[in-house]
Amino acid sequence: MMKINLRAYTLEQLKDLTKSRGLAPYRADQLFQWLWQKNAQDFSSMTNISKSLRAEFNKKFTIDGLANERVLRTKDGVRKFLFRTLDGNKIETVFIPEQERRTLCVSTQVGCPYSCRFCATGLMGFKRNLKAYEIADQIRLVQLETGEKITNIVFMGMGEPLVNFKQVVNAIAIISSPTGLSISQRHTTISTVGINSGIRKLLRSSLKVKLAISLNFANEHMRKKMVPAAINNPLKELIHLAHEYSLKKSMVTFEYVLIDRINDRLEDARELLKLLEGVRSKINLIVYNPHPAIPYKRPSVAKVTRFHDFLMGSKHTLTLRKSRGSRINAGCGQLTLPDTSH
Repeated sequence: MMKINLRAYTLEQLKDLTKSRGLAPYRADQLFQWLWQKNAQDFSSMTNISKSLRAEFNKKFTIDGLANERVLRTKDGVRKFLFRTLDGNKIETVFIPEQERRTLCVSTQVGCPYSCRFCATGLMGFKRNLKAYEIADQIRLVQLETGEKITNIVFMGMGEPLVNFKQVVNAIAIISSPTGLSISQRHTTISTVGINSGIRKLLRSSLKVKLAISLNFANEHMRKKMVPAAINNPLKELIHLAHEYSLKKSMVTFEYVLIDRINDRLEDARELLKLLEGVRSKINLIVYNPHPAIPYKRPSVAKVTRFHDFLMGSKHTLTLRKSRGSRINAGCGQLTLPDTSH
């Protein structure tokens, strides 16, 4: 009989499991804590559970997770992790320390179904969605490797979180549970290329996560040309949903990657402000991170400064993200596996 992976259970599912076996409800909390806080590698280490019960679990269950294959580091502390799944697929995760914050950029899919023309992850194609425990396990293993408590989660790694909605929601349940990874939903951000149906689901949900929209182009024609997902997700509807999210949940962040000679003109900046007029939001400018397999380049410092200074006159909160990890291809839009970068 094939054993069932206990790590794949949410806390509520564990409660149903222990109840079906006639066990007290607190047993589920004990198991969950061992899996996610105490990093148990096997049932024998679960010392507050009886030997007979441990033996019973060992016969029927495993507690398998991701394997840490490689870690690349930069001088400023950024680390890029390569993880292997149980079925042999590989994903990347990025750890970013900054003052009191310890941010982790987490993947939600193996590859990505949307081949944005400026993003290296699209070169991998799409293999499959990650399961909830595979998403959460990235956090557990990075904390184990670094010895640091992660403070902020951003679903900005490989893949589009909102087309893997159910597993992302279940992962957030593990991440935010006090007996799980214990990271607040208010310190968790879901970044989407702009999947309107997924944003509607977020609006209907009880989740308290932040929303970031990878906008990049304020012109509908150019956005459809550069971002395939935009073809079936009209820009007008996307902005309307963002406005609703800012009113009902929390202020939306619009991410705008500045690409040389593509979207870095003052005309583009004017179009962006016109599009976002009336929407309470933050604009996060990101200078493009080049990748050897993609022809686009970073704009000059002068162009970035001009674009940034023009937006400074608006009512929007504005940030210019400092590029970190680009030398190890850990920057925004650079995540891909080694064999797809040649």
